[in-house]
Amino acid sequence: MKIMSDLPLQNQRVLVREDFNVPMNDQGEIINDQRLQAALPTIQTLLTHNAAIILLSHLGRPTEGVFEQKYSLRPVADYLSKILQKKVRFELNYLEGLEIQPGEIILCENVRFNLGEKKNDPVLAQKMAKLGDFFIMDAFATAHRAEASTCGIAHYLSSAAGPLLEREIKALKQVMDHPEKPLTAIVGGAKVSDKLVLLEHLVKKVKVNTLIVGGGIANTFLAALGKPVGQSLYEPALLNEAQHIMQVAQDCGCFFPLPEDVVVAETLSEHVVTQIKNIDSVCDQDRIFDIGPQTIRHLTEIIQTSKTLLWNDPVGVFEYAPFAAGTKAIASAIANTPESFHQYSVAGGGDTLSAVEQFNITQHISYLSTGGGAFLEYIQGKKLPAILAL
Repeated sequence: MKIMSDLPLQNQRVLVREDFNVPMNDQGEIINDQRLQAALPTIQTLLTHNAAIILLSHLGRPTEGVFEQKYSLRPVADYLSKILQKKVRFELNYLEGLEIQPGEIILCENVRFNLGEKKNDPVLAQKMAKLGDFFIMDAFATAHRAEASTCGIAHYLSSAAGPLLEREIKALKQVMDHPEKPLTAIVGGAKVSDKLVLLEHLVKKVKVNTLIVGGGIANTFLAALGKPVGQSLYEPALLNEAQHIMQVAQDCGCFFPLPEDVVVAETLSEHVVTQIKNIDSVCDQDRIFDIGPQTIRHLTEIIQTSKTLLWNDPVGVFEYAPFAAGTKAIASAIANTPESFHQYSVAGGGDTLSAVEQFNITQHISYLSTGGGAFLEYIQGKKLPAILAL
């Protein structure tokens, strides 16, 4: 796979697919610019080559072929102009051609307003390809989608991976293919059904030394062992699959710790009365929303003796203060691992990034992935269409 530095970009028209799918409030103001900041090194490098830069992105999930003001990228063009301190021209209609000079930057309107984008229509991809001399795919977060602007263009234009995409792949390969052991994976979330493929892949293929599960996922595994989970979220139809994964872990020599104590309540709210219970003492009316202090102590020890760490999704309902302690403890354990230990950590998934930000440990994570679905599919061992196209 070629990377951006392999291409002769000086004074050339360069088409760049970025991920500017940023959250905005009702006034159209950007409330989290993490993805914009992540793309800046790519844009700035192209400026040093005096390239004519044509930026492509999607925003939200508009009805394809229909303009919807709330999904317009115009606020992103204004925001980029400020942080780059250079005019970013916004173009509403661009498929029939663009006038642009070396050193200029254009942001094109939401690619999902174009009919055929999501179906990777070759006619649309060719129209886009005619806009530039080279194509740079830099949007890892959309690399799992075979769409005209992520995948199709690469078939009609000399293409390469951008620096952001390159960094993502290197970081994930370091964890998935060449990890320093012991390797620990933390997988949270609500449903085992969403993570079955991932959990088995981590155990059998990646060969993690320890697999920590949290959230509703952990409840299903507890129930599979015959532990009481009360009214907690779990998936009774997947108890056999949970038992199978635990058996595979045992056969592979993978340590699979489950919560020993938990934080329970009868309802989920900010001011609810909570209790800490041993897992065997959970009552019929209880709902498990977080891990308890004894479990936290054991997981902290595991995390701080791991040379490589992969974290996907929180271990409790951290958005509510009474149930934030478990996820905060995971974050603190990573942050407080001595620098001299040289732990390499990668975190990904939207809720994970929210937790990392909430508990102020961004600077302590070796690599924060910008991908949600793409991150999950990559660590499941799936081939991502946009990367295959490159």
